[in-house]
Amino acid sequence: MIRPSITALETFVAVARHRSFRKAAAERGISASALSHIIRDLETSLGIRLFNRTNRTVRITAAGEQFLHRVAPALGELTEAYEQINTLRDKPRGTLRLNVPRSAAELVIRPLLGRFMSEYPDITLEVVTNDGLVDIVAAGFDAGIRITERLEQDMIAVPVGPQRRFAVVGAPSYFADRSVPRHPGELHNHACIGRSYPSGVLRTWTFAKDAETYELTIRGPLIVDEHILMLQGALDGVGIAYVYESLVEEYLREGSLIRVLEDWCPIMPGFFLCYHGRRHIPATLRAFIEVARTAHHQNQDGLEGDFGTSPSRD
Repeated sequence: MIRPSITALETFVAVARHRSFRKAAAERGISASALSHIIRDLETSLGIRLFNRTNRTVRITAAGEQFLHRVAPALGELTEAYEQINTLRDKPRGTLRLNVPRSAAELVIRPLLGRFMSEYPDITLEVVTNDGLVDIVAAGFDAGIRITERLEQDMIAVPVGPQRRFAVVGAPSYFADRSVPRHPGELHNHACIGRSYPSGVLRTWTFAKDAETYELTIRGPLIVDEHILMLQGALDGVGIAYVYESLVEEYLREGSLIRVLEDWCPIMPGFFLCYHGRRHIPATLRAFIEVARTAHHQNQDGLEGDFGTSPSRD
């Protein structure tokens, strides 16, 4: 029997984790047909079927489960060994895979991108934007960015990015023949642009002032699944949008948008970089955390970005 390559074994584990050739191929950065060829060759070399697959489903066989039980930990040990060596280099190398909401890509990743790629040219940064609830570990990511530090067990959360604050905005043309809301409850009388998540749930507009809080689920004339279309709808006078403050600062300065209910929009904590606490932290991830930490110190001196200073277990 010809011993399978590390690449073949990693591909097998990816398919077993995702139960999907397409998703495993996307993670591995190859085509689904190339991945299928790798699995077929692996099964041929082992002389046993590892997966039962149809056009719609992929199920691991009993033999595949036994093989996975031994192979996955062994590959984990190899990864640990590689990462320990990687920490001894002057500059780490390898791939860092991050799963982030689209808003975090704009507010956290974008300000760090140039600095990180300049300081660590041997690291390939792979950023996958997804507003759904993705299992960071199961999906093969090194870390993810979330809006809360309340995570599942064994995860560590590092504060990153600026503090968050929402802004309620509309175009001058929208308010030309409408009253300006003074209380969140008055939004029921306005055309509000809704934001939906992949699950279909609509974002709740949250407000607070003094001791009073107010939450509103929006169902208006336009429902979108990302902030760019929501912002465009506001600029076109379709209705009122609830977006991150930093995304509309330029439009507010030039007067193409008008802000309302500003005193009802509190400042909230920033995002959190989340990763598994029981695994060896890859050198690539350590490098990213260090860049975030440096940006935090510079912000304290009045420069840029408000980032967390140290990891903290939730």
